[in-house]
Order: sequence, then C-alpha cells, then structure tokens
Amino acid sequence: MVRRIDVTGPEGIRLAAWQFADPPKGDHGPVHVDRPNHRSAGATTGQPRKPHGVLLLHGLMGRAAHWADTARWLSARYHAVGLDQRGHGRSDKPADASYDREAYVADAEAAVEQLDLAPLALIGHSMGALTAWQLAAKRPDLVQALVICDMRASALGEQSQREWAAWYESWPVPFATLADVRKWFGEDDPMLERPRPSRGEFFAEVMSEEPDGWRPVFSPEQMLKARETWVHDAHWDELAQVQCPTLVVRGIDGELGRAEAQEMVRVLPRGIYAEVPDAGHLIHYDQPEGWRRVIEPFLQATLPPAA
Repeated sequence: MVRRIDVTGPEGIRLAAWQFADPPKGDHGPVHVDRPNHRSAGATTGQPRKPHGVLLLHGLMGRAAHWADTARWLSARYHAVGLDQRGHGRSDKPADASYDREAYVADAEAAVEQLDLAPLALIGHSMGALTAWQLAAKRPDLVQALVICDMRASALGEQSQREWAAWYESWPVPFATLADVRKWFGEDDPMLERPRPSRGEFFAEVMSEEPDGWRPVFSPEQMLKARETWVHDAHWDELAQVQCPTLVVRGIDGELGRAEAQEMVRVLPRGIYAEVPDAGHLIHYDQPEGWRRVIEPFLQATLPPAA
C-alpha cells in the first residue's frame, strides 16, 4: 500500500511524501491521499498515543521509493514517511528555485512539522544524511534519534565536482530500455570497480520513459547545482551540535572510510558506529538484511514503543 501526502516547502514548492506499508487483507491497489494525516494525541483523548515518526531522506539523484523496503518494516512499529526532496522524484523541480543546504533542511523541517512526525528519528543516506544532521543540529526539539548512512563530514573539493560533471556527460542517454539502464549503471559505468546489480536497480528507479527512450527524472544540472553547495565545505561543526543518539553506518566498500566514520562518532556527543559487510555506498540496496540488523536495534533503543 502506497500513500502520497503533499507537503509545501519554502518558496511554495510542492514536495511529495510517501508512506509504504504491506497492504491489509482485501486491499486491491495503492491508495493516494493529498493532505497530511494529522493524528490526535492520545494523552488528551484516551486513545493510544501515536507511534514515533521516522523521516527517510534519500541521497542525491534518489527518491523516496528507494526506501520502500525499509519503510515497510519500519511501519510495523513507527509512522515512517519517505520524502522526495526538491528536484527529485515526484516533487517540484523549478529551474529558478534554491538548491542550497538551507533549502533542503527547510524542506525536511516543513515535512516533519506538517506531517506531525516529531519527536522522530531521521534516517538519511548520503546527501540526505547531511540534511538530516543539519536539521538535528538546527532543531533538537524535533529529533530524538539520527541515522547517518555513508556520508562524509569532510570537504570533497573542486576536483570531485569536476569528476561528477564529467560523469554525467558520460551517460549514454537516452537508454533504449530499462535493461540497458540496469546494465550500464550496474556493470558498464567506468566509475564501478566491480559489477553491482543493486546499483543498476537503484538507477532504474529514477528513470522515466520519454518518446526517445529512458531518461532520468531529475536534471543533472540541478543535481550539480545542489552538490556545489556542500562539496567545498566540511561539516564537522554541525555534526558536533547534534545532541541526540546518532548511528553512523558505513558500507565496507562505501564512500565513507572507517577512519573518518570513527572520527565522526568521536565528534558526535552521542555517536555510535556500525558497518555493514559486503555493502557499497547504497547500503540499504546492497545488503538490506545487514542494513536492518544494524538499524532496528538502534531505533528500538532510542525510540521506545508508544504506550
């Protein structure tokens, strides 16, 4: 069962939020709603208290659907929502909008407040993890737990940005079929050190069929614009301001090295370290069971079940 909820971010940008859950018996298809599902507080009504919220933030080029499997098992215990961030998925992608750090953090803050998710856990992957810890630093009153998935706190630099621009230029778009998408991103991409079928599946999720073939649902120019706002800076100071329990998770073959991840844990006031074997940057896609094994106990310890 899939529920869409529209959120309004700064500049009036429409953001698509999504709930994913296994359908109950008798359900025959997805359900879409167009407004937040506000829940009454049990403390004043005698009803059971609402479950803790979890907001899932994808990385650059991602979409909320990348969290579908995670959101489904989270939904048994929590009110889990994935957000298509601006420029991504089904959310608005205006050419003249802001794509800086402040805009992404403000979008996440708007989602938390409009969806009545606080106090919540933020789970972010890559760029979404940076957004998550920046929001946790800005609004500690909203965030009770934080999961950082394979995102570095150090500056990546201008060379990294040039490499990404060249990488986008190398994409053989349009792709004739989704099978071609899976093969190129999972096997043929020169950035790959070894084949990763899960990476092919990841990119197949962010393609749409156009008259001339399959193209990304996002603008590579907007992605570079968004990335430009954070690759030149280190983000240690904001990390040190996060007061809630924080789990730093890295894939053994991911982009976040062990030494930097452990330094992030040291800088965090309440940091915890975890790694997932045989996983690359896309941990929740590469090793979903290993991902769940490290995330679930952390959330159970930091977000006790509602009474």
